[in-house]
Amino acid sequence: MYETEHIEETVILVGVDAGDGEMQERSLDELAELAKTAGAKVAGRLIQARQSVHPGTYIGKGKLLELKDILWETEATGIICDDELTSAQLGNLEAELSCKVIDRTLLILDIFAARAVSGEGKIQVELAQLRYRASRLTGLGRSLSRLGGGIGTRGPGEKKLEMDRRLIRERISRLKRELKDVEKHRELIRAQRKQSGLKVAALVGYTSAGKSSIENALTDAGILEDAMLFSTLDTTTRSLMLDSTQEILITDTVGFIRKLPHHLVEAFKSTLEEVKYADIIVHVVDASNPQMDEQMHVVYDTLRQLGVSGRPVVTLFNKQDKLETQINQRDFQADYSIPTSAKTGQGLEELKKALLEIIRKDQIYIERLYDFSEAGRIQLIRSRGQLLSEEYVPEGIAVKAYVPADIYGKL
Repeated sequence: MYETEHIEETVILVGVDAGDGEMQERSLDELAELAKTAGAKVAGRLIQARQSVHPGTYIGKGKLLELKDILWETEATGIICDDELTSAQLGNLEAELSCKVIDRTLLILDIFAARAVSGEGKIQVELAQLRYRASRLTGLGRSLSRLGGGIGTRGPGEKKLEMDRRLIRERISRLKRELKDVEKHRELIRAQRKQSGLKVAALVGYTSAGKSSIENALTDAGILEDAMLFSTLDTTTRSLMLDSTQEILITDTVGFIRKLPHHLVEAFKSTLEEVKYADIIVHVVDASNPQMDEQMHVVYDTLRQLGVSGRPVVTLFNKQDKLETQINQRDFQADYSIPTSAKTGQGLEELKKALLEIIRKDQIYIERLYDFSEAGRIQLIRSRGQLLSEEYVPEGIAVKAYVPADIYGKL
């Protein structure tokens, strides 16, 4: 049996500051966390202040020389750039530096590939990776022309570049078909939920804000909790009883991040659409993070991109157990702001009350006496509303219940 030694990548982080130096520093801090999640060790960082990225090499010639020195001094095996690079920038940097060059998008894709567990997650990640590769395929000249074998096949043949493109296109088409089948299954589940009358609350938030921890604390879902970024990619839905009669579905979603690659947004559309079709948005915020306000802005911006609007929002200022002093935090874009801690259970009962209040706003309270021949209406209340009490009296069936407005007329 052979044992293989695990080789830890040592990298230098590279960024371009187009104006706000402090924001670029924070962006590199996050890039360092992403690199750590991917299993790399950060040996240094380099930021160049310039109006825009260099079209050929991302950073200017002077900084390239400085970067070569840093690579030599630290014995780093590669660099990670804080933006998405073009194929020309990737090629030029590799030629200049003679080391591995990774951009932010490729790094996030690598993390997603390592974290994907379900069949759907794996399809989505592979689709995003292929789209990324397809946009970066470049030709290497006539040397890649292939000759056919046998009589009647002489000639330049199919270039390797063209063949690679064709293979990627075919694989993308196949994955899209597989993903469509998954989407049909999702739509069927959504239709069943709608028919059942159960409301859905989607947990959204910046990656590592504690969404999975909140769902675990509420429903004992058993989802992986990890301090690393993007611990969970797969959507998990669990039921939660808000009181003795009202049930709701809680759905966990993939975390958002600054500069979320458009390849991923496109590939994970079916997963992210769980937010679009949710009745309530539960925005989980890491209250202990110094960049809390920026992260909240990224989440709301991503929700706008997904077309999510007009939903009641409950913001949870999570990780209160990590704060040295309690601060009265408010989200003015939300209907409710609740300080919570998944670890201690703080605020979770208040969250249940808030969710119940939101649901009750769309329901009508009824007290009715139905004739025994109208028992079918009570079954409708059971399936679509919340039956609080049902008493059989000589005159008929006395009922107290909350029902959705759309079935009130039938009752």
